[in-house]
Amino acid sequence: MGPAEVLDIARDAIWVLLKTSTPVMMIALGVGLTIALFQALTQIQEMTLVFVPKIIAIFFSLLFLMPFMGLTMGAFMDRISARIAGL
Repeated sequence: MGPAEVLDIARDAIWVLLKTSTPVMMIALGVGLTIALFQALTQIQEMTLVFVPKIIAIFFSLLFLMPFMGLTMGAFMDRISARIAGL
């Protein structure tokens, strides 16, 4: 296995990481911004108010997106296995 193949696998791994984590992070960002806007409008400055809705949103987004994440990581594993078998 040469350096080009290693870089190709690393680039593919980073792409899989971004594909699987970005939707959950965007949902968490949206919930955080919504709650921050609510806190700014109502002047409620409770630090723990952000955590519970964000945790619930992340939990449900992980449940909803788990099939997509599993398929993406499974396809990556299939590509890695095919490279190993091809050696």
